[in-house]
Amino acid sequence: MTTLFSHATVLCMDEAGTVLQDGYVLVRGREIAYVGLIRPQERADREVNATGKVLMPGFVDAHTHLTMSLMRGYGGGHDLQTWLNDYIFPVEAKLDSRAVRAGTALSLAEAIAGGVTSVSDMYYFCDDIIAEVVKSGISANIARGATVFTEDFFPEAYPACAETRQLTEKWHNYNDGQIKIDACIHGEYTSNPKLWTWMADFARSHGLQMHVHLSETKAEQEGCLQRHGMTPAAVFERYGLWDTPAIAAHCVWTTPEDWEILRRHGVTAVHNPASNMKLASGAAPVAQLLTAGVNVALGTDGMSSNDNHSMFEEMKLAALLARVTSLDPLALRDDTVLKMATVNGARAQGRHAGVVAAGYQADLILVDLRAPNLQPCHDVKSNLIYAANASNVCMNMARGTIIYENGNFLTLDLDEILREVERYAVPKLFS
Repeated sequence: MTTLFSHATVLCMDEAGTVLQDGYVLVRGREIAYVGLIRPQERADREVNATGKVLMPGFVDAHTHLTMSLMRGYGGGHDLQTWLNDYIFPVEAKLDSRAVRAGTALSLAEAIAGGVTSVSDMYYFCDDIIAEVVKSGISANIARGATVFTEDFFPEAYPACAETRQLTEKWHNYNDGQIKIDACIHGEYTSNPKLWTWMADFARSHGLQMHVHLSETKAEQEGCLQRHGMTPAAVFERYGLWDTPAIAAHCVWTTPEDWEILRRHGVTAVHNPASNMKLASGAAPVAQLLTAGVNVALGTDGMSSNDNHSMFEEMKLAALLARVTSLDPLALRDDTVLKMATVNGARAQGRHAGVVAAGYQADLILVDLRAPNLQPCHDVKSNLIYAANASNVCMNMARGTIIYENGNFLTLDLDEILREVERYAVPKLFS
């Protein structure tokens, strides 16, 4: 299958920050075959006239919990620990496979309609989550969140370790890399050195990346200093969790010494501004992390602490939060913010995506510039960050296949998803 996008404003997201006016992009199979200002000679199976639209890389949500859309808006007005212990954990204890699939599908529909083409998810019931992701057509790095609260720990019998092993054998690099399995530690404060050692060894021996929560709250950072005499970033370094490529979500309370650790090991910090603000966790030092040489991506976190899956909102909040905390209107430039939502996230996932250039995976979206909220358009990049919203996405192509177009889902049955959420999942969890 070949698809030609013609007459598009092409936001390439390359190092030069190229924007092509009246450009052409040819997609062959799962890859971009051509990008330029001259119509390619090859005849395409389908031509999409993109006049008045921006063609850009799809968004990479580099940290989320898909199933938690079922808890959207539940237990608001509390700090992270109260919210988790008194509201979220009791509801999650009622989850079953069917409810997980319903919540996951709901999040996927919202994400796809908003231009997301890949996610990094941390949760459990991972087989069910993967099944829904595969059906949707997007890519995903899936991590089985691992916690342990006792010293009586035997990895061979421990569910999180057994499931991580099984998921790796069954799903890692499934469908030419559509699914990747990441090793995972939920956080320093929800685990212990025995689990860290096992997970680090497993990731190294199986060529997996790592996904963790890191320094999300002041209490987490200070508690770790009391327990170990060092920060979570330093503790994880000591136990080898950074020996493979890693995603560290939040990084709100990290220090300059932590930033050097992350830079040295190539760890990606994932900024989740909406979630951090709602839970009053703080504001991640994004500009400082970038200056220190750390790759920084964007994530939505779970819909229970956000409460939507809009990467447009995350971009705008990231830019504004950096400005207001530094009193510097240039704290994060537009190119930087857009990279955080696209190519930096793809880099964090270990994927050759996030750039509109020949040879890259064809994860592409069209944004309608003719929408009232995007007119007039003096600067495309500025409009995408500060004026656009998820409803402006009119097409989503993941891995070379169009999965959403003009409000229609081509891989998901939205009516059935909503029935499952309303008739089964919500009554089960909240009745």
